[in-house]
Amino acid sequence: MQVSEGSVNNTASIKNLQGFDGSHPPDPKLIDSCVHCGFCLSTCPSYRVLGKEMDSPRGRIYLMDAINEGEIALNTATVEHFDSCLGCLACVSTCPSGVQYDKLISATRHQVERNYNRSLPDKLVRQLIFSLFPNPDLLRILLFPLLVYQKLGISKVLQATGLIKAISPRLAAMESILPEITLKSFQDNLPDIIPAKGEKRYRVGVILGCVQRLFFSGVNEATVRVLTANGCEVVIPKSQGCCAALPEHQGQTEQAKVLARQMIDSFADTHVDFVIINAAGCGHTLKEYGHILADDPEYAEKAKVFAAKVKDSQEFLANVGLTAKLSPLTEKNINLVYQDACHLLHGQKISVQPRQLLKQIPGVTLKEPIDAALCCGSAGVYNMLQPEVAEELGKQKAQNLLNTGADLIASPNPGCSLQISKYLQGKTISVMHPMELLDYAIRGDKLEI
Repeated sequence: MQVSEGSVNNTASIKNLQGFDGSHPPDPKLIDSCVHCGFCLSTCPSYRVLGKEMDSPRGRIYLMDAINEGEIALNTATVEHFDSCLGCLACVSTCPSGVQYDKLISATRHQVERNYNRSLPDKLVRQLIFSLFPNPDLLRILLFPLLVYQKLGISKVLQATGLIKAISPRLAAMESILPEITLKSFQDNLPDIIPAKGEKRYRVGVILGCVQRLFFSGVNEATVRVLTANGCEVVIPKSQGCCAALPEHQGQTEQAKVLARQMIDSFADTHVDFVIINAAGCGHTLKEYGHILADDPEYAEKAKVFAAKVKDSQEFLANVGLTAKLSPLTEKNINLVYQDACHLLHGQKISVQPRQLLKQIPGVTLKEPIDAALCCGSAGVYNMLQPEVAEELGKQKAQNLLNTGADLIASPNPGCSLQISKYLQGKTISVMHPMELLDYAIRGDKLEI
């Protein structure tokens, strides 16, 4: 085992190294499936930006193996390379050997959070993120102060002076993607049950999300209208909370398990045929509940049953077919570019279905960007924890989308939408969810472009 000099401290001669514990370390069999071919390097966003072997999937697998073998320690020098991973899973799609890097990096992150003592500033930022974002009730309480913060122009002043960035680049990154707070953010207009229009085809549950329900409530409302217009009775349990995506992606084991159990319980007596989600990252985690709760004797089987019902909204509608009539979005034909969210494209293998749906809208021509599979840099909370790398990726993604000459960008994930909007360089091009576009087409409303 060799690792690049300067990337990690090779401490193989030191005994009693701090390493992984015995609870689900990275699986040696999965590690051994990597033949070190390097196909993953060209598709890895962190490697493309940082250019270091240890910031690639292949390099991180070397580190996992070395820590498993007790050759190097789980310390600052190794953890920084695990932290640089966006978890976009592009390498999983690319790997000719079928290496399950998703399982390896997930296991590693849970090990890091249990066994590595982060610095105080790092702990505080992470505690803020994982106390705030997976808690929609707490987020709702903060809406009014945030509204005042924006309306009084405090946000613009602080951004112009660079004060927040001087204090903490991570807090500055968090503040910079804050969406506009409107009065609609305070409203909760969706009832528990919404009947299907016309003949009822399915009874489906809808998950509202955390960021989605407060900052993109219009996407949820559009999703419900599209579902009901296509023969679905919609059930929305009010007890639902966070789906556990953010803590699960960042190795917060116990928080993720608690939230997953709560979500399963909230749908326990709804008798739905499917559970629909319109956010890519959330959908990927919801489909992993069987893995997340595999060691829970009470919930292991419940989790498998629940996960089997989960469908992305685009995946579901493409599979069952649209029955509602679609009208043009504008008076003239428009060019539309669809942005592939990583946890749909790589995590759930959903790419064709969104395009199939959007092509059914009269007058829409789909444009394809270069590097469509490259992560935009959002990656859950990555753009808050690793703002420099995220900025470079955000700029690349936004420019690639703009270069298509499209009139409109369709993005199926709230984090991606915020990230892309931030780096559109002041261009007056809208970023909308595909469900919003289908909703416009079904209702016959016209977009102003």
